[in-house]
Amino acid sequence: MPKTTVQYVCQSCGASFRQWMGRCSTCQEWDSLQEESILPKAFDLKGLSKATHSIPVRFPDLSHEEVDRHPSGWFELDRVLGGGIVPGSLVLIGGEPGIGKSTLLLQVAETYTGKGHSVLYVSAEESLSQLKQRGKRLGVSSKELFFWAEGDLSRLEMIIEELSPGLILVDSIQMVYHPELESSPGSLIQVRGCSIRLMEIAKKSSIPIFLVGHVTKEGSLAGPKILEHLVDTVLYFEGEKALHYRILRTIKNRFGTVDEVGIFRMGEEGLEEVENPSELFLEEKPPGMSGSVIVSSLEGTRPLFLEVQALVCETKNSFPNRRSSGIDLNRLSLILAVLEKRARVGVDRADVFVNVAGGMKINEPAIDLGLAMAIASAAYGKAIEDGVVWIGEIGLGGEIRYVQGLERRITEARNLGFKRCMIPYHPKKNISLDGIELCPIRTLQEGLERVFP
Repeated sequence: MPKTTVQYVCQSCGASFRQWMGRCSTCQEWDSLQEESILPKAFDLKGLSKATHSIPVRFPDLSHEEVDRHPSGWFELDRVLGGGIVPGSLVLIGGEPGIGKSTLLLQVAETYTGKGHSVLYVSAEESLSQLKQRGKRLGVSSKELFFWAEGDLSRLEMIIEELSPGLILVDSIQMVYHPELESSPGSLIQVRGCSIRLMEIAKKSSIPIFLVGHVTKEGSLAGPKILEHLVDTVLYFEGEKALHYRILRTIKNRFGTVDEVGIFRMGEEGLEEVENPSELFLEEKPPGMSGSVIVSSLEGTRPLFLEVQALVCETKNSFPNRRSSGIDLNRLSLILAVLEKRARVGVDRADVFVNVAGGMKINEPAIDLGLAMAIASAAYGKAIEDGVVWIGEIGLGGEIRYVQGLERRITEARNLGFKRCMIPYHPKKNISLDGIELCPIRTLQEGLERVFP
């Protein structure tokens, strides 16, 4: 083995230094440097890709081939991937421990073998007996599904060459190692080096590879940031463990759109696809309850209708509490300020709690109008009429602003049986659809006067 030297790598930004320092000079983080071995020449990452010499090409002369996709057998997974699994693609799936990443991949492996492909499941964390127990619970029985419970990448390369599977699942990338690297599994050098090797395998053999990635206590993907830049697609599996719903969200996709979501339900026999998530989230909405409003969130190309709940009560403390679940706390503070200043709704001396039913997280401003109406309803103690959807962004002046995908949201609301839709007023865009009443609103004050005269 070639002689190696050590370097000190920052766990936050990935910067390397020849000597240890208490504080990284690049990202200014304290106690973030970790000792790592410098790559030996036998494992030179720069020599992995032998690019041929080329010359610049004009845009009209560029060749283009349509991306070939293979259905996975799961409509929700194919949705977030952009239409199916692309041969030779490298996909990274992250999520909290126990959220269902391994369960999802094991069920996908079973359905993918039914499409005439063989699948290699590499488990560097669980034993074969553990995989057998989980597979029996999930109903796995395919003879074209192969399991390998080791993490040595050099041996894995030989197995891939002999078996030539149609899909490779690696659980997890943080536990895979290469013996030529003098670092422990999970270190920056091991994760970076093994990921590049797997990328080379995927591109040269046209075999799609799925990698499971751990997350840090802050919720971000563990390992070097180059891991997310390296892969073709980054998926994030999220949800509350106490709830049955799971959401697969696209963070990056070179073969499709981003911000698409797939909705799953965790049952006794594994994950199940949810065909109509809006009905699922709204089925337990109590009628005639104050502080409850239906809003529309556009997740990729899919409109979702969710229940936003608010609770306003007199504070017992020197400073009122502001708590939110599923909604950004800064957004909540902004809406409360507009309600107090522009609409004269007294919430400055009250505790305010808001929640998105079902454990969903909403990050788009189109729910502003519904959130404000839910808080006002809770403050006044008066319920808002059922069967109404509130859509619109609120500006600091109290004006209701136009949002993208408005016609798509209204069409979906009509299909779900809603009677009325409160939308932003736009002088140049007159929308009219049969089967649902549209009520344009210019300001937040106007919306409040319609409900609370």
